[in-house]
Amino acid sequence: MNRLLSFTLGIFALCVVSCAAKAPVAQGPSEKAVALHEAMDKLWVEHVAYTRLFIVDAAAGLPEQDATTQRLLKNQDDIGAAVASYYGADAGAKLTTLLREHITTAAQLVAAAKANETAKVEDAKTRWFANADQIAAFLAGANPKWPEADMKRMMNEHLTLTSDEATAQLQGNYEASIETFDKVQTQILTMADMLSDGIIAQFPDKF
Repeated sequence: MNRLLSFTLGIFALCVVSCAAKAPVAQGPSEKAVALHEAMDKLWVEHVAYTRLFIVDAAAGLPEQDATTQRLLKNQDDIGAAVASYYGADAGAKLTTLLREHITTAAQLVAAAKANETAKVEDAKTRWFANADQIAAFLAGANPKWPEADMKRMMNEHLTLTSDEATAQLQGNYEASIETFDKVQTQILTMADMLSDGIIAQFPDKF
């Protein structure tokens, strides 16, 4: 009886080992995919970080505002260059132009809000959100993995949170401004992941 039990357990163990050997091993993301995510995250974290620095500079009238603006604009060039590596120079240039408009309009909005110029605030805000829709449409046209509705939602969330952050900073509600910036970072990383995932899905041979 003991021999039969031992024989049965042995066969069972062999079956388990054999089945485990045949079972497909789950593959994690490739090194190239991880590198893309890290690069995209860095670009968009820089985007919101230098935007925050600009908001703080503008609200306080700090002399570093011009230098911050130039670094922020360079970030738009960097994002455009990253897109160009997959979609071509023309696409990269188009996105850079749209993103630079995104930044310059935001600067106009902050300046108008600081000066309490209501009409200019509304005009800048209208143009800012229209530009966001243009960015969303451009991205959706480049990659079917980036549905336009999803991109519009992401861009509108980004603008709304950034607007709330700037408003709190201008009003001297610094705790709220910082808390909102934390939300801005979380949201932009979600968008960056969506962009990276879309590129990987569209160009699987590159990853």
